[in-house]
Amino acid sequence: MTDDDVTTESKRGQWVNSVEGDNSLSTSYSSKDEAIEEGRQLAERLGGEHRILDAESTGVITDPAQD
Repeated sequence: MTDDDVTTESKRGQWVNSVEGDNSLSTSYSSKDEAIEEGRQLAERLGGEHRILDAESTGVITDPAQD
């Protein structure tokens, strides 16, 4: 992956768009479809590639401080 590439993946019950090289642009969503659409648009705007790491959404958001 190179800078400005966007990865959409499930993390701890949320769907997250992570931007390679700039974590400040990373965002999270409760909906997989919304995260994918926003990830595609973000990658296009940044001139990067969009990659989706598929996983089943659990619908549960886990607070890491509670683990």
